Amino acid sequence: MQQYDVIIVGGSYAGLSGAMALGRSLRTTLVIDGGDPCNKQTPHSHNFITHDGDTPAEIAQLARKQVAAYPTVSFLQGNVTDVKPGFIVTTADGQQFQAKKLLFATGIRDMMPDNIKGIAECWGITVIHCPYCHGYEVRGQATGIMANGDMAFEFAKLINNLTKKLTLFTNGPSTIDPEKEAKLKARGIHINPKAIAEVVHEQGKISSIVFKDGSSEPLQALYAKLPFEQKTKLPEQLGCSLDEHGFIIVDGFSKTNVPGIYAAGDNTTMFRSVANAIAMGNKAGAMINKELVDDTF
Repeated sequence: MQQYDVIIVGGSYAGLSGAMALGRSLRTTLVIDGGDPCNKQTPHSHNFITHDGDTPAEIAQLARKQVAAYPTVSFLQGNVTDVKPGFIVTTADGQQFQAKKLLFATGIRDMMPDNIKGIAECWGITVIHCPYCHGYEVRGQATGIMANGDMAFEFAKLINNLTKKLTLFTNGPSTIDPEKEAKLKARGIHINPKAIAEVVHEQGKISSIVFKDGSSEPLQALYAKLPFEQKTKLPEQLGCSLDEHGFIIVDGFSKTNVPGIYAAGDNTTMFRSVANAIAMGNKAGAMINKELVDDTF
């Protein structure tokens, strides 16, 4: 069984950034990745200085090329299915490896509503989650927000700065506090409680939203706060604690509550962006190296 200082589960932005920090510290590191990033449909990545407007795939490809220049870093395409005590990692095809430390950079899986047609096909294109990643590109356009309650109110305040053609689709009776609802209406933000049936689109670009009563409304962009789940249950099975939102809890050093296990990227925070994932991975790699140094001394 081949042994490594660190095995990184997940080889997207946080994982690759962590691998670079470890590779530059001469740590033998194995990056295992299944090749299914959550932003695979997203045409362009923004708000990432030096790479603003590049495709996510271009950024990841260049990152992997640069990380591969460090001889102590290896890559394996596959999915980790089991982790035994002593950090014995097993992949779906039966390969086994052992590490001193683990870094989970596995991200999250967005759960598409099965009762609204077209959402999945538009996800990351014109059905979007983040105004910092996508908002500038749809500024001033006829925009919707699919959310309800306090989350809808806070999100609407944020998006209102980017467009005045804004409608809040609560997809059922509004649960927004009446006082807050009055504030939204005073700002010219419409609230539509109709149940949504379909997002009409052409290759992911929205043209309208259709309701279950048969009516429709023209639309060019839709922000959606979708539920999510951890992409792998392994951290939880290993005893890593999750917060009330479902994110892996880490401290300021990227450590979970389980000794030797770290986590970084979208699986730990609601602030989802390529730039943030890279920063978190970089810190995690440095902190893991520091712990390995401390262990040795």
